Amino acid sequence: MRPVRLMKVFVTRRIPPDGWAALARAADCEVEHWDSDEPIPAKELERGVAGAHGLLCLLTDRVDKRLLDAAGSNLRVISTMSVGLDHLALEEIKKRSLLRSGIRVGYTPDVLTDTTAELAMSLLLTTCRRLPEAMEEVKNGGWSAWKPLWMCGYGLTQSTVGIIGLGRIGQAIARRLKPFGIQRFLYTGRQPRPQEAAEFQAEFVSTPRLAAESDFIIVACSLTPATKGLCNKDFFQQMKSTAVFVNISRGEVVNQDDLYEALTSGQIAAAGLDVTTPEPLPTDHPLLTLKNCVILPHIGSATYGTRNTMSLLAANNLLAGLRGEPMPRELKL
Repeated sequence: MRPVRLMKVFVTRRIPPDGWAALARAADCEVEHWDSDEPIPAKELERGVAGAHGLLCLLTDRVDKRLLDAAGSNLRVISTMSVGLDHLALEEIKKRSLLRSGIRVGYTPDVLTDTTAELAMSLLLTTCRRLPEAMEEVKNGGWSAWKPLWMCGYGLTQSTVGIIGLGRIGQAIARRLKPFGIQRFLYTGRQPRPQEAAEFQAEFVSTPRLAAESDFIIVACSLTPATKGLCNKDFFQQMKSTAVFVNISRGEVVNQDDLYEALTSGQIAAAGLDVTTPEPLPTDHPLLTLKNCVILPHIGSATYGTRNTMSLLAANNLLAGLRGEPMPRELKL
C-alpha cells in the first residue's frame, strides 16, 4: 500500500496554543514553523515556504511576487492571522489563481472587532485626559497642590466624534462611545452606510467637513490606495485646535511628519496612535518626544482570548482550504 503523501504547511511564527493544537492534530499535514516570537527573516521565509501547499502567515510577513515564486506551484492556500490584508500582494495572488487551480486566501475578521474597539476607547480616553503625562507628574514630583487648570484635558460629553471608516470596528467604537453622551457622530468612507449609521444617527460627510467639525477623530478604515496618506497637512489644518486624533487602523493612513508638525504647532491638541510607520517605531522618532502624543505598540487585538481565537480561525481556514472544504472565513478574490 502506497503511503499517503502529506501536505506541507509552513507557519511563519509561533502562534497561540489553540491554533497550534489544531495544526498538530492534522494527520494529513506535515507542519513546519519558524520557532520564534520574532518575525522570520525574508531568506528564511523563502526557504521555509518552498514547496509548501499551505502558508499560515502574520501581518508582518510580506507575501509578494518573490515569495510566491519561492513557494512554487504547490501553494494552494494562504491563511493570514489578521483582518488586514495590505501585506498580501492580492493582485499577484489573483493572477496566479487564474493560471492554475487557484490560491485560496483566508483571514480573521470579526473575532478581533470588540477587542480592537476596546483598545480604541482606552487610547482615546488615555489621550484626551492626558493620563501618561499625569502619571509622570506623580512620579517626578510635579504633583503639588490642587490647581484649577493643571492637567486639564478634553471630555467626551456633548462632543462631536468623527469616525473615518464605519465598518465593523468603527461601528463597535461608536457603540461604546454612545453612552458617554456624544452629541453627534460624523463618518466618512467610500460610500454612505445608512443602515449601519442609523443606530448612532451618524451623518455621512466629506473628509474635510469631518476634520473641521469633530472634537475627536478616530481612524478605523482599511489601508487602500485611497486612504494612504489621507490624514496629512491639509487634514490637520482643517481640524480644531482643541481636537484629539486617534489612529487604530494602519500607520500609512497618516503622514507622520505632518502629524508631528500639527502637534508641535498647536494645530491640534493631542494624538493617540496604536499603529505607526514603520513598526516598531524607532526609539529616537520625533513623535516619541511629545507629551501630547500617546503611542502604543499595535496591541489592538492583544487579549489572550482574541489572539487564541484568531490563531484557531487561521488554522481552520488553512486546513479547510487544503482539504477542498469551505473556509470559515475566505477572502473572495
